[in-house]
Amino acid sequence: MSGFPPDLTSLLPFFHGALDLGLVIGLFYLLSRVFGENQILWIMRGLLVLMVAQLVSDRLHLELLKFVLEKFVLGTAVALAVIFQAELRRFLELLGQGRFLELLRRRSSSPPSTDAIDEIVDAVKELSQNRIGALMVMEAQGILDSRIFLNRGVAIDSKLSKELLQTIFQPKTLLHDGAIFIRGSRLVAAGVILPLSERSASRQLGTRHRAAMGITEKSENCLCIVVSEETGSITLAQGGNLNRPLTSSKLKELLETEYAPPTERESVTPQLSRLSRSLSNQSWGILRRLLWLPSSTAQNDKK
Repeated sequence: MSGFPPDLTSLLPFFHGALDLGLVIGLFYLLSRVFGENQILWIMRGLLVLMVAQLVSDRLHLELLKFVLEKFVLGTAVALAVIFQAELRRFLELLGQGRFLELLRRRSSSPPSTDAIDEIVDAVKELSQNRIGALMVMEAQGILDSRIFLNRGVAIDSKLSKELLQTIFQPKTLLHDGAIFIRGSRLVAAGVILPLSERSASRQLGTRHRAAMGITEKSENCLCIVVSEETGSITLAQGGNLNRPLTSSKLKELLETEYAPPTERESVTPQLSRLSRSLSNQSWGILRRLLWLPSSTAQNDKK
């Protein structure tokens, strides 16, 4: 301590605490990148609360409360290891191999082909004209963990086709009363039950629209197409917001924009700039939700 000036010596505890907090947040960020931030965010938030409470009880010398909280933190850690054992194995493998950049890289899925988008839009157009309700969850740029569904439905794993989509949503079929899950150019499952949004919505919006809002609120790695059974209107949900009503041509335009391949000829500087901006936004978003900070933008439904 004698090697530091007196004014800096008094600030050492502050820097020590800031470094400690920063390292903990960094560890939580790496875990969220590997596990999938939307699947583990609530558990991480609860674990963070327990850890802070344990620290406070230790500083206040509340020995009994500290003992109980230590057991809760240990139990949560064991639960994480059991529930997310595959993700934890991947995290430890990447960490042991020194592949730190891959920990920060978002896992992506294959986008749907142009033909697959055409099949989806054609099916939606026919369903809309016949006023047949439909709910379609499409995986976006990242991997969507099916554990976010309330019920994963019936596995199908079939190539997308307009006829298949129309058949599933016919009122007399067994799988019509639920959502379908689309990954890339394949239909993964049907009869999927989605979580409903708890936000207040317009009285004109039914259960399908609330389900579309709910699944896109819980995961940024998907978007959801809704066809209203009452009016035949087409809706695209993303980030908890509803873009409605849409024409089939507008829906096709939005899907093609969402799944458009990146420009092949790009300089290194714009790529680094986008990567830095993306990591900054993602880090702030995770920190904001972990600490219950308000969002800077209001989420309003488009009517």
